[in-house]
Amino acid sequence: MVEERLILLRDKEIPDINNYDVYVKNGGFDALRKCVSDHSPADVIQIVIDSNLRGRGGAGFSTGRKWSFIPKDHPVKYVAVNADESEPGTFKDRQILENNPYQLLEGSLICAYSIQATAIYIYCRGEFWDLAHDLEACIEKLHKENLAGENILGSGWSCPIYVHLGAGAYICGEESAMLSSLQGLLGQPRVRPPFPTQVGGGLYYEPTVVNNVETLANVPWIINNGADAYLAIGTPESPGTKIFCMSGHIQNPGNYEVPLGTTIGDLIELAGGGQNGKKLKALLPSGASGPVLPLTDEVLNAPCTYEALASLGSTLGSASFIFMDEDTDMVWATHRMMEFFKHESCGKCTPCREGTHWLKALMDRVLAGDATESDVERLEVVSIQMAGKSLCALNDFAINPVLSTLKHFRSEYDAYLNGEGAKAASKKPVPAKA
Repeated sequence: MVEERLILLRDKEIPDINNYDVYVKNGGFDALRKCVSDHSPADVIQIVIDSNLRGRGGAGFSTGRKWSFIPKDHPVKYVAVNADESEPGTFKDRQILENNPYQLLEGSLICAYSIQATAIYIYCRGEFWDLAHDLEACIEKLHKENLAGENILGSGWSCPIYVHLGAGAYICGEESAMLSSLQGLLGQPRVRPPFPTQVGGGLYYEPTVVNNVETLANVPWIINNGADAYLAIGTPESPGTKIFCMSGHIQNPGNYEVPLGTTIGDLIELAGGGQNGKKLKALLPSGASGPVLPLTDEVLNAPCTYEALASLGSTLGSASFIFMDEDTDMVWATHRMMEFFKHESCGKCTPCREGTHWLKALMDRVLAGDATESDVERLEVVSIQMAGKSLCALNDFAINPVLSTLKHFRSEYDAYLNGEGAKAASKKPVPAKA
């Protein structure tokens, strides 16, 4: 049976590591001190490039490469930490923020040192208000210890850290919408280029590195242990560990940190299997945003890597694994996801604003048992017409549940067309509104 490898979720084996003294006693801030005393900013970037650390927020882009895009001679540069954890079924960043916050802060400071940033901004989702207050207390401690703020560790480099709360909008998890929100503007995606790392594209239109909480929390371990040690974990293309948020019809839901390359079947076993002895039927591997996968033998034996999930026709994303058992009505589940995306569309792009409306309306008809064959065909047509036509990925996320369930669970749509699905649905309790 696969076992956890704890690089990030260290609170599972070190009690009270969210306490500054405990974190320092267990090697905390050794990596930052090593960077400031022994490495140039360019050295740090190269170490992270060599480790092949990939972004854990969903895209899987090379973290070091992103840092290297920041213009070195520009006087004002920022690091923006994306802690707007709004994807359904995702709760990994919260555990890091609550139970191992200093590791995130250390990783953020190392990133800031590597690009010589003038400030770090941590953008927390609006519902993290209690957590944000605790994080501010941690930051105040770092300022007192000369690990943040003015003349850090006597290096001549200064970098304050600020915490900002959003207002609970899913769209602000998208990096450019997050930057707009940080500036006090409407949280909507920007036209790119320029990209955030370029002049004109980042926070206050200055070059900015945007990284996810989990991504940055990996950095101290990489600096302390070296790129080769990190590459030895996981697979060559997807190295390191990954936190998998296991939820849905799983016996022991929670966060599990394992090497990338662990199979989906092993993850299910680690989490105790399905609930009440029922067979698991389907998987949302990246919350509501990734295509649904049927839990066939091929899927169960697939390694959890960015490449393998893509080859299966889905995406690893943030690895928020939502499992659905044999009794799950996949049409009902798709309808719920369309309610979510219609509600969370910011409305800036017409294909997304109008498309999510019509997909939700068509799913309403299917679920009510009023749809015709042409309505189901129209679901696919509308989805295809929406693809790739908006400024951010929400538009494409919204069509994934529809297209993937039509592909893998078409028989359940057909049951609604002939009245069987609607009859079965009428016996279920009405779910609460999202």
